[in-house]
Parts: sequence; C-alpha cells; structure tokens
Amino acid sequence: MALADSVPGVSGGTVAFVLGLYDGFINSLNDIMSKDKEKRKSAFFFLLKMGIGWIIGMALAAIVITSLFEKYIYQISSLFIGFILFAIPLIVIEEKESFKGKYWNSIFTVLGAALVVGITYFSKHAFMKGTVDLTMSNLNIGLCIYLFVAAMLAISAMVLPGISGSTLLLVFGIYQPIMLAIKGFLSMDFSYVPALFIFGCGILTGIFTVVKGLRAGLQKHRSAMMYFIVGMMLGSFYAIIMGPTAISEPVDPLSWKTFGFVFFVAGGIVILGLQALQNVFEKKEKKESKVVVEKTEE
Repeated sequence: MALADSVPGVSGGTVAFVLGLYDGFINSLNDIMSKDKEKRKSAFFFLLKMGIGWIIGMALAAIVITSLFEKYIYQISSLFIGFILFAIPLIVIEEKESFKGKYWNSIFTVLGAALVVGITYFSKHAFMKGTVDLTMSNLNIGLCIYLFVAAMLAISAMVLPGISGSTLLLVFGIYQPIMLAIKGFLSMDFSYVPALFIFGCGILTGIFTVVKGLRAGLQKHRSAMMYFIVGMMLGSFYAIIMGPTAISEPVDPLSWKTFGFVFFVAGGIVILGLQALQNVFEKKEKKESKVVVEKTEE
C-alpha cells in the first residue's frame, strides 16, 4: 500500500481492495476504538502487521524506490494499469450480489471516476508553489495548520480505492517536502521531527474521521459503494496516465509509444497470482473453522 501511495496516480486503497483486505482494514480501524476487548485485540494485531509493512514500504519509497519510480515511471505506470485492469473484473465477480440487478447505481460509477479525474486534473495547479522547507526553524503556525489539514485529507484519500494520496499531496504542494523530510529523518536529521509529528497527527485524525463513514457506507449501502469504488478505479487510469507529469522532473503523460506492454502483462500476472493465493488462504481458513466446529460439537 505504501509503495503504491508513493507513486502519483496510484492508490494504496486499491491495493488493499484488490488483495481482499479492504473490509478487514476498514473494520479494524473502527474496532480499535471499540468497547469490546476481543475486537480491540484483533484489530490491534491486524493493524500492527499492516502498519509495520506500511512503515517499511514508505521508508523504502523515501530512500530508494522514489528515484527508481521516477527513472522508470512509464514501466511502473504500465505495471499498475495492468494491475488495476485485471483486478476490476475479479472484484465485480466477487461482489456480484452488489452489482447484479442494481444497475441504477451506475451513476455512482460516473461520480467515482469524475472525482479521481478531477483531483488529478487540479494536481497541476498546486495550492502551494515552490519548495517548502519543513525543518524546525522554518515552521510557523500557518504552515503547521496547513500541514495538518493536508495530511488529514491525503490519508483519507489513501483509504479510498482509486484516489492517490500522493496526488493530493501534489495538489497541496507538499509531496516532495514530505518525502525529503522522511528521507532526512532516516538520515538522522532530527530538525524534521516536529513537521513529521504534525503530519502524523493529521494522518491519524484523517483515518478515524473518514473510516466511520466508509464502514457505514459499506454496511448499509454496499451496492452504491461498490459501484462508486469501481468508478474510482476506472478514473485511476487517467491518474496513472498523467502520473509522469507530476514527478519532481515532469515528463510527458504515458502514451502508446511509452507504454510498457511487458510490464502491463506482468501486472496482470501479479494480480491473478495474488487472487489465487487469496483463494488458497480462504480455503485453509474454512477448513480450520470446520475442524474447530466439529471438535466443539464432539
């Protein structure tokens, strides 16, 4: 999820959804505040495992992967297009009860796609121009508030499939400053600690603000939400195509000439492989649950 979020135009939420972790992720974020001790415990360990992976992924993105993404942006973009294109039919099949006979909800698909395309379009007109220095000596109240709000909105986008949190950070003009701050902190430059702390507080606030709405939507209006999510994933094709224009040294959008067909196919193979792996895990869980039930009955 973190590696995906570090690429402009790609959403970590899409990765979670494709891997079948999305509902568990949203429910765990909600249950961590539950009064039920067992739910809190289960949510804590689920989020701990995911959180460790996210931190490692973001650290890799800040230190090494970001430069590789920029050097091979067309290949990476082609990979993610294959990833998402092959994922959509699998999601529709898995959620067929949410789609079948409820075609009037297609309007939410249009709205989802329009939202992602709109955010991507406005990322070209960042609110904050120039490079922002996030060291402690440069912080003021206005910048701290701006950083907190930007983090809150960006992480909310990361939770949603289709919307790239890094694209929103580009819109606010702080994508590069944040990546530099993370890289600086990992290099033991602690002058970035206050800015990263404020950014982290914004992330936590955003997660717990948006997650309750998402959980309620998935439980009470799942069909509309699924159509909306598919729309955001469709809209992300435009976001990925335009992603190369949003890196630190902008290049032309992805085109047929720069499209990497081999990487596109590799993306499809990865998603089909992950789907097969997910099916194996689900069968194993069902088998273990059946054994437990049989032992209980005995």
